[in-house]
Amino acid sequence: MTCSNRRRIPSACSAALFLLLIARPAAAQQPTPSADETLVGQLAGLLATADARRLDAAAIRDALANSNPAVRRQAALAAGRIGDPAAGDLLVPALSDSNATVQAAAAFALGLLKDARALPALLQLVRAAPVADQGAPELEAVTAIAKIGSTGGDEGARALLEIIATGSPGAPPPTPPVVAAALLEAWRLGSRAPVTDLVAFADAPDVAARWRALYALGRLRAPRGAARLVAALADRETAIRAVAARGVTKALLDSARMDARAAVDRLRPLLGDQDAQVRINALRAIGSFRDSALAAAVAPLVADQNIGVAVQAETTLGALRGSAALQALRPRLSSSVFALRRQALIALAQADSAAGVAAAVQVAGDADWRWRSVAAEAFGAAAGGARAQLEALLADPDGRVVAQALQALQRIVPATDTALPTRARALLAHADAAVRSVAADLLGRQPDAADVDLLVQAYRRAENDAFDDARLSAVAALGAIANASPTGRLGVATRFVGAVPRPDDYPVRRLAADTLPDARDAWGPALPIVTGRTAADYRDVARRWLAPALTGQPNPRVTLETDRGTLEIELLPAEAPLTVAAFLGLVERRYFDGTRWHRVVPNFVVQDGDPRGDGWGGPGFVLRDEVNPTRYDVGTVGMALSGPDTGGSQYFITHSAQPHLDGIYTIFGRVAAGAAVLNAIAMGDRIRSIHR
Repeated sequence: MTCSNRRRIPSACSAALFLLLIARPAAAQQPTPSADETLVGQLAGLLATADARRLDAAAIRDALANSNPAVRRQAALAAGRIGDPAAGDLLVPALSDSNATVQAAAAFALGLLKDARALPALLQLVRAAPVADQGAPELEAVTAIAKIGSTGGDEGARALLEIIATGSPGAPPPTPPVVAAALLEAWRLGSRAPVTDLVAFADAPDVAARWRALYALGRLRAPRGAARLVAALADRETAIRAVAARGVTKALLDSARMDARAAVDRLRPLLGDQDAQVRINALRAIGSFRDSALAAAVAPLVADQNIGVAVQAETTLGALRGSAALQALRPRLSSSVFALRRQALIALAQADSAAGVAAAVQVAGDADWRWRSVAAEAFGAAAGGARAQLEALLADPDGRVVAQALQALQRIVPATDTALPTRARALLAHADAAVRSVAADLLGRQPDAADVDLLVQAYRRAENDAFDDARLSAVAALGAIANASPTGRLGVATRFVGAVPRPDDYPVRRLAADTLPDARDAWGPALPIVTGRTAADYRDVARRWLAPALTGQPNPRVTLETDRGTLEIELLPAEAPLTVAAFLGLVERRYFDGTRWHRVVPNFVVQDGDPRGDGWGGPGFVLRDEVNPTRYDVGTVGMALSGPDTGGSQYFITHSAQPHLDGIYTIFGRVAAGAAVLNAIAMGDRIRSIHR
């Protein structure tokens, strides 16, 4: 699951704009004392090679031999982020480093490479540590083994199973750390996961082991795990009830050929659980049953004091339908809280198409573009979709509304429909980049060689967009045409690949290399990346943020003033220095002030950072991922993506632990104060200010 409900691709990388954003702030705000320039130079070199995704084997080797363990750790992280399998030969020796943090970073980096040749060394690291000595190096090695196993090879799966087999489900707590880690990471193996062992540990006396086994079973959706998940709904531990409810769905029970009544009987009491996360997960699970008889039990929760519970209750009622759902939803249409009124409108359309469409028509002419956009969501949520109403919104003066309506049409109109592509062709000339992006996506569903010239024009039109979704969608559609017929491939090769300059935009070039064989030949490899930054630029980031963090200086903090209260965020430059530098540059320029939380998923994430307010916007530059060993726990701040290396200004904060995001989305901060405020944030609430 990604961290966005639609694409969040920032614009083409503008080095000049990025450098402006990380320009030195006022002297009073600079970190002190000044860093050692030798250390700065070493760190800057590592930042540069990782940012360009260019393996400089000699530089990495020298850095891994540096006397400073902080430099060695950064070298290991850089080697993993570059992604070149050749880095494995440099990282395996680092598993024997004298410093545990370096060992852990090397193991983490090997997991990023997913090279099976590293398995023996990783497994030996795990085996060699007595239980009392198992720490970060061994735990990262377990995760790396699971990531390698996720690529489909049997060796990684066998290695993880061997680790789990060293523990005993019935043993008193604590479970050996590497065993607990292996239980959690087993979900990565998919069909190769040791489901029998997970089921056994799902009843372990150790709460930590139970939670991890149940989490993995929930992610795997394995029929053999269904009974254990249902049983765990009655567990005395709050965390276990929450993770069990997260994993139970009607589809899982059907696949296991289980009677749904037992699960429903255990889910009902959880609607009154004292813990809001349990209530939210139980509501989500109940919604999967699509049984209107359950609506009466859900209805009272639309008035829950926790905003996340109330929103999820409305969502669930929309899925359940029935008279009780309608009775509970109609009064919510007058709520003064944007998130509650919005979700009630969408849910009403799901529960009763006629009533929902009628209510949506009332806001489709609202002066506020946000309500017209919500109307489009509601029209798309109605059974069968309200096509006529959505097509009317394609003429809306605000591109954000048009994009929402076109996305809804894309979902409800069959791919074989011939009328919608005609509308899409006209919208390729729209002023809004998001509209052009969705229009190109629609044409990609029905590849037609006759559309090549229109898509090439759309690609050229998008060159100066504030974000590069339209360019990417045009390339993807051209790729679909090229792969659909020899005529299409010839047209794309001659009128696109042979007619436009090699793009400087790395995400565009990478997509072209992946989808257009002729582009690979004509434009060359996507890597390394020309970042446009000089050695002095990287030294500046290293001097101001990275070196101070590595030498014991306090991490920078920012304060988020929101409609619901204040959050304090500690940033983590030692883990993501370029991301932190860019974020702070945006903060200094008040980029986030006045924006809104445009996406809130109860008990998952809140998301901000889009000045457009609809999830499409970005700052005018692209950040490469700086994935790191930090884990997604409660209040973790991550960078939203639409694919690898597409970060920008949109960030999210997690409500609860989300292990499936680990090592995918850059973590660059964590909530240091204001946990209650985080849980009170609703979609549409404002960020009044972010400041240092």
